Amino acid sequence: MDEDLYRTLVENSVDITAIIDSAGVITYVSPSVQQALGYDPEELVGEVGYEYQHPDDRDAVADTIEKIEANPEETGVVETRFRHADGSWQWVESTIQNELENDNIEGILVNCRDISERKHQEAEYERLADEYKTLLRNIEEGLFFLAVESREAGYTFRFERLNKAYEEQTGLSAEEMQGKTPKQVFGEELGSGLNANYRRCVEGREAISYQEELPVEVGRRFWQTHLAPVIRDGEVAQIVGITRNVTDRVKRERQLRRQKEQLEEFASVVSHDLRNPLNVAQARTTLLAEECESEHLSPVVRSLDRMEELIEDTLTLAKQGQVVADTEPIQLLELVGKCWKTIETDKATIDIPETPTIQGDRSRLQHVFENLFRNAIEHGSDTVTVRVGCIGDRGLYVEDTGPGIPEENRDEVFEPGHSSADGGIGFGLTIVKRIAEAHGWEVSITDGTDGGARFEFLGVEMAEA
Repeated sequence: MDEDLYRTLVENSVDITAIIDSAGVITYVSPSVQQALGYDPEELVGEVGYEYQHPDDRDAVADTIEKIEANPEETGVVETRFRHADGSWQWVESTIQNELENDNIEGILVNCRDISERKHQEAEYERLADEYKTLLRNIEEGLFFLAVESREAGYTFRFERLNKAYEEQTGLSAEEMQGKTPKQVFGEELGSGLNANYRRCVEGREAISYQEELPVEVGRRFWQTHLAPVIRDGEVAQIVGITRNVTDRVKRERQLRRQKEQLEEFASVVSHDLRNPLNVAQARTTLLAEECESEHLSPVVRSLDRMEELIEDTLTLAKQGQVVADTEPIQLLELVGKCWKTIETDKATIDIPETPTIQGDRSRLQHVFENLFRNAIEHGSDTVTVRVGCIGDRGLYVEDTGPGIPEENRDEVFEPGHSSADGGIGFGLTIVKRIAEAHGWEVSITDGTDGGARFEFLGVEMAEA
């Protein structure tokens, strides 16, 4: 090659060209070293190249030079870290050769290329790979990967990989599933259902979620599955699936549904089969009282009236625990005033220092305030004061000036059948708690401002007046 042409190519290349002698001393370095490593070429000429190499990489460089010196026809390639002029380390790929075409050049030719970006990407890929492996090993949900093969007849899906959680939860191993289609693993009927969901994900080209029934040997049947397509070159090449065992949840939901149906059936029996004969007994007792006088009639009437109260409270308890779906803005002053008028208040007084508008079910909340007012009057004196107000913008409170509720009894007063009042049925505060929870509120008991009982409801949604 013409020497002038060779020199022009070397001096204008972005790669660094250097010549070192057998002792490792740099005898020439191209101008590109200034842009790549920050050195003036004259700074490096006469320097020992090893001293600029990272200590951990020097042996690799020495071994490579030793090999090409032993076999001059060989070319060696080594990746090393070279010290930049600013003190940092920069990755370079060095191609080393001992056989030179130009007889006027003596020494070993080293051609260096900056590979910092490539090394950065490799480190990033390694980090992502480590995260990926950690995720596969430790995530509690089952993960599975499907290869998507697109053909004229449709799509074929084959299992590629599973994580440990999938194997443990299903009892299926990656070895027995790898490379197989859903039909080969789960049979014709179940496999067809799986294929339909996988095809829906591919054709929609977006993530989908669904619940499926998939019996496996370990006895788990119900799964909440999320599929996400992996798109390469414009085509769905893979599906990543995440599945969670929800068998226990489904069983609980079915059990709750059965209990709800039984509760509704019970409420129907109470409402009709018990109320009808009770009404007959009450009517007959009224007629009997008109025909004759007896000291036994009053106890009978009181017992029948109590039975009617028990039926009403039982029906309320059965119905009011359901989640509130439809709500409306309710003026607290109007609702509280209406409830106060429906109960026997004697000389008791009501105080409403704040009059917000709340969001709720009017008929159910009427039960809440009526039961709380009734509870305050039954347990306090005939001059008790009941106060209803706001807890900032977070909730409401109802408190009284009665004797209060001992701290050790505050949890049990919400239990069905609990009552400290003579002749009390014990469902009033249970109904209060059920209706509050149906609204999504939290209810608790503490001491009132004047020492009585204070019921606090948090999570109340305030509405614009």
